[in-house]
Amino acid sequence: MTTSTMTTPPMAGPPASPPLPTSRGAGRFPLSRRDALLLAAAVLACLAAGVGTAASPLIALLVTAVLALGIAIAVHPPLAAYLLVGLTPLIVGIDRGRVVPLLRPNEVLLVLCAGALIVRAAWELRTGGVRLRPRLGLVAASLVLMAFCNSVVPLLWMAVRHQPISADDLSYAAVLWKFLGLYAVVRYAVRTESHAMRTLWVSMIAGAVVAVVAILQSVQLFGIDTLLQTLYAPFGDTSVLSASRGSATLGLAAATGDLMIFNLALAAGFWRRYGFRPLIIAPLAVLFVAGIVSSGQFSTVLGLIVAIVALGIVFRRADIPIAIGVVGLGACAALAPVVATRLIGFQGASGLPDSWVGRLDNLRGYFWPRLLAHDNFLLGVQPSARVPSPDTLALPWIWIESGYTWLFWGGGVPLFAAFVLFVIVTARQSLALARRPGAVGITATAVYVAVIVVAVLMLFDPHITYRGSADMLFVLLAVMASLGSGAGAAGHDCPGGRPDPSVSSTEVEP
Repeated sequence: MTTSTMTTPPMAGPPASPPLPTSRGAGRFPLSRRDALLLAAAVLACLAAGVGTAASPLIALLVTAVLALGIAIAVHPPLAAYLLVGLTPLIVGIDRGRVVPLLRPNEVLLVLCAGALIVRAAWELRTGGVRLRPRLGLVAASLVLMAFCNSVVPLLWMAVRHQPISADDLSYAAVLWKFLGLYAVVRYAVRTESHAMRTLWVSMIAGAVVAVVAILQSVQLFGIDTLLQTLYAPFGDTSVLSASRGSATLGLAAATGDLMIFNLALAAGFWRRYGFRPLIIAPLAVLFVAGIVSSGQFSTVLGLIVAIVALGIVFRRADIPIAIGVVGLGACAALAPVVATRLIGFQGASGLPDSWVGRLDNLRGYFWPRLLAHDNFLLGVQPSARVPSPDTLALPWIWIESGYTWLFWGGGVPLFAAFVLFVIVTARQSLALARRPGAVGITATAVYVAVIVVAVLMLFDPHITYRGSADMLFVLLAVMASLGSGAGAAGHDCPGGRPDPSVSSTEVEP
């Protein structure tokens, strides 16, 4: 007889835990490139702080703060754009050498941002995280050509004529290259739509602060002119701070007016794209228009008129430009004392303000004779846009107060031709990109307005190099290049509102 045996299956227990790693690196954990960079930088910062504290606690604290800021920029590049856009209008008016030897505070910030981003780019190249393939578009190429014609061309021409090259010439020859450095930093830092949107908002917030200061200064309220005298009096001349002109934190009324116009163009772009947020945009637009009037410059008022016309061309509608014009008239009425003070100048014997008469006298006496002598207008006289003043009781320098004269003085026919090329190329490209939705359309709108305004106001002063406003222009150009090249324009996340449904994203090729 066969006996069958039944086997009971084993009881199911908890799943076996995976075997413990027995390799040599079992206890280690991988670090990302970003974490490794942070760890190394933190160690260096701690060492520097420890060594420096023993010698000078204040210097150690400052160095530690600079290192920490540099690390933050290297880890998050858009921070460089936010800092430059937000702080430059507030510190650019501080005289060179007053806080830091040889440099303005905004230039120190630019050097810090550039250094941090260079370290990041070198790290990415070394680890293969990115491949740099710089593409120089027509706008950037025209900027490089302008910088070359304003530095290399006149310096070589001076050397050929055996003219002494001063430190002032070298300093002025570097101005456009400095703006190109700012362009490169922002171009590298701003990579997405959200980065660009934040940059534009930071610009308008900083512009609003400058506008408030300019308005209070022009009507001399709350002792704001006295507060500005501590840091923002150009060459120590405090009289310009109480002359019913809103120079604000830029130290130059015309530059303040330009900055207001450029930010007004941004506000108008937001207004058109996201019109359902008038409670935010409309007050900013009113503030910028009031800032334009408070600058006390007739050229700036002319710039406002030009900007209104340019906005009408971009928008192909008249409601927003007309609204801005009405706000401008209201600002003139509200700031009637400022307007009245400026109109008094036309009651002189010549019928022109003394400042205009002095401007013409300086051009006729100091600049045009040298420019026309020996055909100097062909290749320029010198990069320095000023000559020593014979009046020791006044300001130490006499500046060229004519933008187109400055072009021929600082680079001759080549610089003039390069500027014309820049205006044509930039105006055409920005007008085309202004049809796009999102940040690229808003930025291109502001670029188109800014370039047309600068081209007109160059009749009076070299607005292309004005501190503060020129910085903003180059920032806008960089943001437009970043998004318009296709890198940032592909995804229209458009934080803050819906794109304009009437505008197609395929109207313009990248």
